[in-house]
Amino acid sequence: MITGLQAQQNANHIQLDVKQNIQRKNIHIPNIEGYQSLKGDFHIHTVFSDGLVWPTIRVRECWAEGLDVMAITDHLEYLPHKKFMKGDHNSSYDLAVQEAKKHNILLIKASEITRSMPPGHLNAFFIEDANKLDKKKPEKAFEAVREQNGLMIWNHPGWKAQQADTCRIYDIHKQLIKEGRLHGMEVMNHTEWYPIVLQWCIDHQLAVFANSDIHDVNGYVYDVKQSHRPMTLLFAKEKSFTGVREAIESARTIAWFDYQLAGPEDLLKQLFEASVQLSSPYYKNGDMEYLELSNNSDLQFSFLNETPENGAPASFILKPGKTIIVKVKKGTRSFRCTLDNCHIGMFKNLQVELM
Repeated sequence: MITGLQAQQNANHIQLDVKQNIQRKNIHIPNIEGYQSLKGDFHIHTVFSDGLVWPTIRVRECWAEGLDVMAITDHLEYLPHKKFMKGDHNSSYDLAVQEAKKHNILLIKASEITRSMPPGHLNAFFIEDANKLDKKKPEKAFEAVREQNGLMIWNHPGWKAQQADTCRIYDIHKQLIKEGRLHGMEVMNHTEWYPIVLQWCIDHQLAVFANSDIHDVNGYVYDVKQSHRPMTLLFAKEKSFTGVREAIESARTIAWFDYQLAGPEDLLKQLFEASVQLSSPYYKNGDMEYLELSNNSDLQFSFLNETPENGAPASFILKPGKTIIVKVKKGTRSFRCTLDNCHIGMFKNLQVELM
């Protein structure tokens, strides 16, 4: 606060204290046995392709929003700001890498191979030189990724601009999977999600991804205060580039978007069990018993009671970090529920036993 006396004494120069003390939003995703949970966004654009934001700002956004891992994936073929920008396909990474180190963010060197369908758009991760991926034929670009020991995922397979009326997998994708050169797919991108793609990932044991594909300022698109951008949850042996790579290659990922989770059944079940606890009965009233159901994560779980004869509600929601009271008939020690926001296949949801 500046007083009248201070203003008189400093008429030529008054320094205002307007700087914010930026603090990181902590997102709690429990670890599962043997693995550390990490939050990542593996599809981000900057002004070095068709994004609107400088690379270092992308790092700060990710840090402030609670991410641990990120990949700037500027297009190789689509550079609408090129006449205003100097540099090459490595520039966005080169500008961001020191900022990432300062913020304890793992920044994976990456690029987006951008073609019509097929093969569509694919992100290449853990590359050494993005310029060597800039080839006329997509097959040559894929070969350059392999030569650099990179990983690839298929971006937004059901994107309306490329598959307006369907979502199908093409022979080139099947061949890449067969050869072990396609390591994952986006089951969710920006504001779209593709249940059929989840099924493909389950069938072929590929990593699932939920990514923002952000071009604008992230806070202009997502409610970063009350909610979150789409994220890929990884379960890694350690927080390192080696740990992230091994988790992707082992398909230990879950897609987290809006209030939805999508991924392999065993992994989702482990995450649920690490997040939710049901207490022993603490009160009895007639033929009913009272229990507490607690959530120690920042995930939300939506329950459908498969055995309503136990007296519990037909459906109920357990919000992040909250506890609810569940009433059941005396003697009930477990009951089966379907989690209708936890997807383990195209038409399949995770079932759990509360006990």
